[in-house]
Amino acid sequence: TQPYEEIKDRNKLAKVLDDKQEEHNLSNSYKLTLVFFEDAIEHVVRICRILKQPKGNAMLIGVGGSGKQSLARLASFIREAEVFQIELVKNYNKDSFKEDMVNLMIKTGVDRIPVTFTFTDSQISDETFLEYINNLLNTGEIPNLFSKKEDYEDIINRVRPYNKQLKRIDSPDVIYSTFVQSVQENLHIVLCMSPVGDKLRIRCRKFPSLVNCCTLDWFTAWPEDALTSVALRFLGDIALPSDNARRHLAETICKINLDVEAKSNRFYNELKRKVYNTPKSYLDAIQLYVKLLE
Repeated sequence: TQPYEEIKDRNKLAKVLDDKQEEHNLSNSYKLTLVFFEDAIEHVVRICRILKQPKGNAMLIGVGGSGKQSLARLASFIREAEVFQIELVKNYNKDSFKEDMVNLMIKTGVDRIPVTFTFTDSQISDETFLEYINNLLNTGEIPNLFSKKEDYEDIINRVRPYNKQLKRIDSPDVIYSTFVQSVQENLHIVLCMSPVGDKLRIRCRKFPSLVNCCTLDWFTAWPEDALTSVALRFLGDIALPSDNARRHLAETICKINLDVEAKSNRFYNELKRKVYNTPKSYLDAIQLYVKLLE
């Protein structure tokens, strides 16, 4: 197992994370473009710590584009866990979701492969999905998921050798509880939620395990140094007169964003209408500028 120790050199840690991101991009089709400022580093370390624990599940709360999914993906790569996400195709319904959960539970409970299941609020096309996740978080199983006799028997037969290895009683009930325990140890659920509006509050009240069985990690607004370092990263590949010009440009982009933030607060105070200035809109603004420049 990887050692758990105090980090004394933040710069060294940022370098290690950069290397890990590079490794991830070489071996995965999904490319990460993360900038490791102070907050991002703390979130990665926090998610890694959650995924290290058996029954370690997380709820990452922040507005769109704050890096919840990307950081969860990197933390999973560091922890050597596979990442699973549902694919919302046209006719995806609760039966499709149940089918995905069956495959997920077999992978983590029978094959004992560590998997991070990342689930975002934009994927909740049916509130029943949260009911299943609520059960999975609370007990490690979904009631009546293996209602077919052959599915149940298949699990019992495949888990029997591992159960024997643990020197447990050879009975279907004990073997099934070994299976559920393996699911809880190997399956890590990471929920990526937005605090905007009432939906999160209502869902947490309806499905208490979302809060009780998860470690909550709040993604707050990016600080000024983070905004500047992100802008510098995106401007890094562009031919500009000098590095000094690049620095000034990054600082200007950051200042514009902070001005928009202040204006949207004033807009809310005077007209009681909320305008959300998210990290996603900041990244889009930089990309738009780069496009115009080209």
